[in-house]
Amino acid sequence: MAQNNIENKERSKSAEAVIVESTDTFSGHLEALRAVLIKSAITIAIIFIIIFTTVSWWFSFIGKGADIVVMGPFEVIRFYFRTSGAISIGLAIPFMLYYLWQFVKPRLIPKEIKIMHSMLPLMILLFLAGLLFGYFVVHPISYFALIGMGEKNFDVLITADEYMSFLLVTTIPLGLVFQLPLVFLFLNYLELLDSEIMRNVRKFAYFGLLVITALIAPPDIFSHLLTLTPMIILYEVSIILVKRKEARDREKEDN
Repeated sequence: MAQNNIENKERSKSAEAVIVESTDTFSGHLEALRAVLIKSAITIAIIFIIIFTTVSWWFSFIGKGADIVVMGPFEVIRFYFRTSGAISIGLAIPFMLYYLWQFVKPRLIPKEIKIMHSMLPLMILLFLAGLLFGYFVVHPISYFALIGMGEKNFDVLITADEYMSFLLVTTIPLGLVFQLPLVFLFLNYLELLDSEIMRNVRKFAYFGLLVITALIAPPDIFSHLLTLTPMIILYEVSIILVKRKEARDREKEDN
């Protein structure tokens, strides 16, 4: 009887130890995640201050020769804040990804670490490529096309707020859309998708991309075509990349 009581106490202590250990681990994860958020917020704040104090220099790149006006003093400060905020977040993304990588890395196995090492730089490059494509191609063509349509029947007056909203809509979403190859590679890594499925559902995928284009692109046919074309190209490139990955995986299994 005494022996049973001792065993029960030991089990109870071991169970309590497991609970305490899991609680400590969870608390540690929360603390590490909190540190990531704090460092990200500080980074954005520092970059924001730098951009805000030099916003006049950045304006020449943002305005791109467009005739825009402000309707009052509050719109001036609102435009400067939105501009500085958008630029600071964009410039802070590499730092934020690095902080997130520091948080995730200890919790990954060596194979996953190797994959993420190769994907993180590509993720940043694709995001920048999407932004540049939107900034140099989609934005100017769609903006001046819409302005030209309006000038046929109206006296067009573009406020700073409207212009900034249009600029963000024609750049930021494209930076995210250009992540498609990485998304498909990740789904293939999770064994939720393969190149054969991607080929078989190609027409449905194109329709889905068309719907996404309608949601993120300005409401004119030029912008839709300019946005849809690289998305289709990215989808086809994704099929090739997934197929190559599958071939490498088969070679490793054979060896």
